[in-house]
Amino acid sequence: MNPNKQVSLSEIAAGILRAVPDAPAFFHGVRHMLNAGPDKKMSIGRLLEQQAARYPASPALKFEDKVWSYAGFNGWVNRIAALLQQQGVGSGDVVAIMSENRPDMLACTAAAAKLGAIAGMINYNQRDDVLVHSLGLIKPKVLVVGQESVAALEETAYQPLQNPHLRYLWLGDDPDQCPLGYEDLESLTRLLPSVNPATTGNVRSQQPCFYIFTSGTTGMPKASVMSHGRWLKGGSGMGLLTARLSHHDTLYVPLPLYHNNALTVSWGSALASGACVALTKKFSVSRFWDEVRQHNATAFCYIGELCRYLLNQPPSPQDQQHRVRVVIGNGLRPEIWMEFKTRFGIQRICEFYGASECNLAFVNSFDVNCTAGFCPLPFAVVECDPETEQPVRDADGRMRRVATGGVGLLITKVNRLAPFDGYTDASASEKKLLRNVFRDGDTWFNTGDLVRDQGFKHIQFVDRLGDTFRWKGENVATTEVEAAFKQVDQIEQAVVYGVQVPHADGRAGMAAITLRDTGQGTTLDGAALAAALTSALPAYAVPLFVRVRDEHEITGTFKNRKVELKKEGFDPAHSTDPVYLLDTQAGAYVPLTPERFQQIENGELRL
Repeated sequence: MNPNKQVSLSEIAAGILRAVPDAPAFFHGVRHMLNAGPDKKMSIGRLLEQQAARYPASPALKFEDKVWSYAGFNGWVNRIAALLQQQGVGSGDVVAIMSENRPDMLACTAAAAKLGAIAGMINYNQRDDVLVHSLGLIKPKVLVVGQESVAALEETAYQPLQNPHLRYLWLGDDPDQCPLGYEDLESLTRLLPSVNPATTGNVRSQQPCFYIFTSGTTGMPKASVMSHGRWLKGGSGMGLLTARLSHHDTLYVPLPLYHNNALTVSWGSALASGACVALTKKFSVSRFWDEVRQHNATAFCYIGELCRYLLNQPPSPQDQQHRVRVVIGNGLRPEIWMEFKTRFGIQRICEFYGASECNLAFVNSFDVNCTAGFCPLPFAVVECDPETEQPVRDADGRMRRVATGGVGLLITKVNRLAPFDGYTDASASEKKLLRNVFRDGDTWFNTGDLVRDQGFKHIQFVDRLGDTFRWKGENVATTEVEAAFKQVDQIEQAVVYGVQVPHADGRAGMAAITLRDTGQGTTLDGAALAAALTSALPAYAVPLFVRVRDEHEITGTFKNRKVELKKEGFDPAHSTDPVYLLDTQAGAYVPLTPERFQQIENGELRL
């Protein structure tokens, strides 16, 4: 199959016919979306209460060997909401949550939503200045911290003993191990009332429910705003209109809840349909199918790299011994789409395109292969200058759409039906907007992504523009990585960018560096550099390749030239500079020899 194909009318018609038996779920989804209008008193908390009344005994949440019914989970959420109220949390206040996946985390998120408060979903990989920056953006009143994240918080100015005005709730396995300055959530909530709080009925769809952090081109994370209405529409659009789940389904979620893929798309899909969510602490390729079978899952969520990890495992007679019929996610590359679908016996792949801050989403509603999906609302794929990475405007100042089949920058129209919720930082929000694009006064959101216009309002993701690239399912801001290099004595300057790697999704980090002349020579100390970067950055953000240069080329506006660096990649044969590879076993950057390069090219050396 051609992965760069255009969508045909016959494929769409065939998908519609296959969806006919699921028509009740489709119309149920339409009703849900209409009830999520900005002026409606509809919210996450209210939907949870409705499903608890409708399916009280049905499972809502599974984790390891535990199961919570909808009535039981809703009661638990109510007890946490009562505690948060006692601690002064009300509408518009922020409850920061920093934890690996665990049932308590989801319950705290729902509890905050019932109060009209905002759950700030902190990436538990954040450290030091980045973590301080993120917490400073959202100004929490309460911090909910998993036991594995306490050490990271203790190394910042947000440790409990320095902030007596904040309340710290601890999520751990043993209440007796609760650290100084923290309060054990389970102990505090055990005897509190489990009735629905009166506040739920006052929360409107237009109110914010979550802050989801995304790495932008400015380098530090930005807190994008998710409203109840957009969350409800996302869950209904995917769970009912597209995946067409029911309360008999279980959706396995191996992705972190600080990602919208897990929190909005997956949990939203389950809650909209009355299905069950099965959580795991962290994704494990070796445990994946065993946990799918353990929870009797009929669906799971993915990112593209997860699918590649599963395909990289040796084929097994158990590959199709499961009940999964539909998967939900994004980033599944067209070149492995059919192999994944066939090997694991997946009936439908509900790929979508969206971002935490984007005002539109594309969903593979018609079950077409190798597409990021369809969107009925206004969008455009416009010409983009690969050098400046900016949309092209003609002599009249207008942008130009690419032809069907062409690749360009995806922009989405901002209007009443598709408002832009933006970030907590107004200036960062404005930078993402394009004005007077096709006519005076119009406003469009710049996704920063290159896509292929497949026709019939379908797109296919191609690449990510700007200084942010995606690796291991995470956005990596180059300026954040460059800041880590600045703390290394032997480095004079570093330019960070993403390079394509065979047999891997996204782009791996690479840095072109110049060495500081310290009088001790200018030879790269690969072990010291690896140690410094791995201690300062999350594992997925540590560059896999380093290129040592005498000096950097700059543009006429004094910006580092990255276009040529990206094109040359990490092939030592195409570089006049020495290239190094991060050897994780040796804990050092080692010379990338032609032999090792060929192993990467052939897929023999996985990165």
